[in-house]
Amino acid sequence: MLYIKALHIIFVVTWFSGLFYIVRLFVYHSEANEKSEPERSILINHFLKAEKLLWYGITVPSAYGTVFFGSWMLYEMFGTSIPSWLYLKLAFVLFLFVYHLLCGRIVHQLKKGTIRFSGMQMRLWNEVATIFLISIIFIVVLKDMFSWVKGLIGLLIFSSLLLAAIHLYKKMRTKK
Repeated sequence: MLYIKALHIIFVVTWFSGLFYIVRLFVYHSEANEKSEPERSILINHFLKAEKLLWYGITVPSAYGTVFFGSWMLYEMFGTSIPSWLYLKLAFVLFLFVYHLLCGRIVHQLKKGTIRFSGMQMRLWNEVATIFLISIIFIVVLKDMFSWVKGLIGLLIFSSLLLAAIHLYKKMRTKK
């Protein structure tokens, strides 16, 4: 059982790493669109290759590994009597998977050159995975001690601080 748990954690870490980095590449790719030629073409070709390798080589396989070993662990640990806190975690994982699929859609749109999100919009999109990560970890660690009200308040405060930090960063960048 511990081997299954270890493999699940490894795939979760690599999945989140892929999600964090792919959106960072989206930021750089979006900002490359604002460059002049030939720099623009060189950068975009580089980012397209990096996005493809990261998405299909790490992020997608890690998502599958997470689901496979997580399902196996779920079955081994709980069978059919799933605790209530786990339903909440699984709901967040489902939303994370939707986020993953939307990132895959962005990969395809960037490949076709049909997406026009700004670097700032991509920076905001990058923080969505952070919110999922923190939420899922707190749910798993606190389990039945989890307070819906405190959790929601904490998530809202954290999200607000994150948005404030992004806007502060944007102001600092525009001053340069």
